[in-house]
Amino acid sequence: MKIREIMSRDPACCLLTDSAQTVARILCDRNVGSMPVVADQQSRKLVGMITDRDLCCTVVAQGMDPEATPIAKLFALAPLSCRDGENIETCERLMQEHQVRRIPIVDAEDRVIGIVSQADLALRDKPERVWKTVAEISKASRPSVAA
Repeated sequence: MKIREIMSRDPACCLLTDSAQTVARILCDRNVGSMPVVADQQSRKLVGMITDRDLCCTVVAQGMDPEATPIAKLFALAPLSCRDGENIETCERLMQEHQVRRIPIVDAEDRVIGIVSQADLALRDKPERVWKTVAEISKASRPSVAA
């Protein structure tokens, strides 16, 4: 099965200049735990991923002002990504190896066109493969850079 068959299309994206508060509000409104960070909304070129955990463990835990804190220094640089024509096994392997729950999907120009989440896999993939992916992601062996 190809990634394009299970990915969520056109996910919400945020910008480097967005405040932590703006990003947190989008995450809440969309009921998602992470979001691609793009260079600009027109090109949607992927530059990173930010998670609710990034916001909590940095902005909240360190007492930063969420309204005045741009996300530029809060998110994971050089994010993992997949292309929509790849097999879902590629996406699952990256999730397992890097202990991440979501992978942005990009086109040939690295523009964000979708996202695959652990939930997307759970709804569409073989149960035994989903189980393995969830087990690997959930291991407490090392901290994750983007959940």
